[in-house]
Amino acid sequence: MTLSNTLYYHCGETHLFFLASDYPGFRILTFFCTIYAFTSCVLRDASFSLHHPTRYLNFHLQHLLISHQTLSQRLLASVSHTLSYTGPSLLLPLQLMPNNILAIVNATGRQGASVARVGAAVGYQIRAHVTKRTLLVAQELESLDNVTLYEGSLADKDLVARLFAGAHRAFINTLTWGDEVAIGKSLADAAKKANIKHYIYSSMPDHSIYGMGWPAAPLWASKFTVENYIRQIGLPAPFVYAGIYNNNFTSLPMPLFCMKELPDGSFEWKAPFHHDVPIPWLDAEHDVGPAVLQIFKDGLRKWAGHRIALAFELLTPIRVCLLFSRALRRPVRYIESPTIEIEVPVPEGYLQQLQAIESIFGKHGAPYFGPDMEKPGTKNEVKGVPG
Repeated sequence: MTLSNTLYYHCGETHLFFLASDYPGFRILTFFCTIYAFTSCVLRDASFSLHHPTRYLNFHLQHLLISHQTLSQRLLASVSHTLSYTGPSLLLPLQLMPNNILAIVNATGRQGASVARVGAAVGYQIRAHVTKRTLLVAQELESLDNVTLYEGSLADKDLVARLFAGAHRAFINTLTWGDEVAIGKSLADAAKKANIKHYIYSSMPDHSIYGMGWPAAPLWASKFTVENYIRQIGLPAPFVYAGIYNNNFTSLPMPLFCMKELPDGSFEWKAPFHHDVPIPWLDAEHDVGPAVLQIFKDGLRKWAGHRIALAFELLTPIRVCLLFSRALRRPVRYIESPTIEIEVPVPEGYLQQLQAIESIFGKHGAPYFGPDMEKPGTKNEVKGVPG
């Protein structure tokens, strides 16, 4: 399968390249915005150690839609530990814009923090909503140029009004605790009242709507409900759908993404995903920011109303374990299991989410983002390397 309306870039073993030419006829937005901290990620076949890259990158995005050969030459010619692009500056146009304020809700989350870091680096004036400024990520963001923290609860309508006042752009990733639907609708109403011009909402699919007997995953379905409300009130918005976060994996006994160390030193990942069906992966902390800035840059004429799947690559669970094994230099095995092992207490809402995942992907083998966001194609991974 191949994803339609998908922001795609890919890291090969020795260079970066775009996938657009490999999938003619599909709307795949190629981009290589701020290359933010490609730091030895296990699921990426190449590792780039970039020291504070956003301090050195100086580019104009349209100049980055180039062939992978040209990009490879630029990378190979760059300093070994710091990538510096010296094309026309993006900072000056942003500074000359009549409004370069970008409001971010849940800025300490992986997606929001990524948008805040990269947006601030290229000249946006970031208004970063945080629940507590004492959080480590909040302290990091506060130390950056062009970032102002807005601390408090999203139930505080005065706080939200101040967050949105005078801003033309907003990135919203609502929280998955509390009444997410009520919060999401309230934020949308406030954004419309504040005349936000470009509102990007991080949504997810509701698999129950397709009439295939698939259940709704509650933590995703609430986002889909908010998405539909945003459409109903006429707020100008595209909707991004994030793939599985690479850094969900842990050796702690957490459900679904526990990479369990066995007595013989090997590792085992047990999950309901089919062993040879590719699923989308994303390094949210580093990849979402560049993608969101590209969507803002392209504008509503291109993306208004679109659902945009964000994925770094499509990999089967078998391939994921192979990459872990290569990095760890130990055997790593995937076990396809109809149930998710739960060894620690989890909130009731998350338990329901896990049970839905067992059914949606284990029992039914449904497409990750839902069938309307995918196009028929091969079952190979994006790189053409079977799992």
